[in-house]
Amino acid sequence: MYTHKELQRIANELRIDIIKAISRAKSGHPGGSLSAIDIIVYLFFNEIKRTKENALDPDRDRFVLSKGHGVPALYSVFARLGLITKEELMNLRVLGSRTQGHPSYTDLPFVESSTGSLGQGLSVAIGIALAGKLDKKDYRVYCMIGDGEMQEGQIWEALLSAPKFNLDNLCVILDYNKSQIDGYVKDVMNLEPIKEKLIAFNWNVLEIDGHNFAEIEKAINQSKTIKQKPSFIIAHTVKGKGVSFMEDKVDWHGKAPNEKETELALQELKKLLDING
Repeated sequence: MYTHKELQRIANELRIDIIKAISRAKSGHPGGSLSAIDIIVYLFFNEIKRTKENALDPDRDRFVLSKGHGVPALYSVFARLGLITKEELMNLRVLGSRTQGHPSYTDLPFVESSTGSLGQGLSVAIGIALAGKLDKKDYRVYCMIGDGEMQEGQIWEALLSAPKFNLDNLCVILDYNKSQIDGYVKDVMNLEPIKEKLIAFNWNVLEIDGHNFAEIEKAINQSKTIKQKPSFIIAHTVKGKGVSFMEDKVDWHGKAPNEKETELALQELKKLLDING
C-alpha cells in the first residue's frame, strides 16, 4: 500500500505527464483530467492494484471511465504502471495509436469499455457488476462519471436500476468539478440537491474532497462494507487542479495549452513536487 504522501507525489507527477501529452497532441481535455487524477491514482495503486499480470484476470476489480474525455489521466496511470509505454502516452490522439482521445476497448482491452458518448459508461459498469453477481465473483466495479455527464437521461435510468439489483459490488464516483464545456453546471442544468436525489434513489451516498487521499480512502473502504445497495461517492474536485490559471476555469474543459501556457503549467507542477517532497 502506498502512503497518502506517496500517492500525492505520483498524482502530481502524472499531472505533468497529462499536460505534456495534451500539449503535444494540441487537443484534449486538461481540466477534467487534472480534477480526476487523484481519485484514479488512489484506485489503481491502492485498491485495484493493477499490474501487467492481472490486467485481464477474470477476477480483477474493474474501473470504467464513463467520462471518457478524461482519458489522459487514465493513460498516464497506465504508463506509470507499465501497461502502455511512455511513448504511447505521448502519442495521445495520434491517428492509428492505441491512445485515442477517448478510451477504446479494441485498442486497449484493459480500459474495460469504450466510452465517450456521455451517459453510457455507467450502464456498462452496471452490466459488469450484475455479471459478477450472476457468476458469483467477488470483484468490485468502480465507475467514474462527470457532472456534465450526469445531466444525461441514461444516467438517471441507470441510477434507478443498480439499487433494484442490489449491486453492492458497484461504486460510482462523481468527479464534481462543477463545470462543463458550455459553462458552469449550475447554470447549464443544475444537479442539486444531488445527495438527496441519490438517497431517494436508494443509493448509499458519501461526500468527500476528491483531492484528499485520506477522505478518498475512507469513502472507498466504507463503500465495501455496505450490503444490498450500490454506493455513490460525490467527490468535490477542482477543474484544472494544480495549474493556477486552469483551476475552476470553464475554458480549460477541452482546450490544449499553447507552448507558453504549457511551460507555465509545468513550472507550477514542478514547484508542487518540490513543496510536497
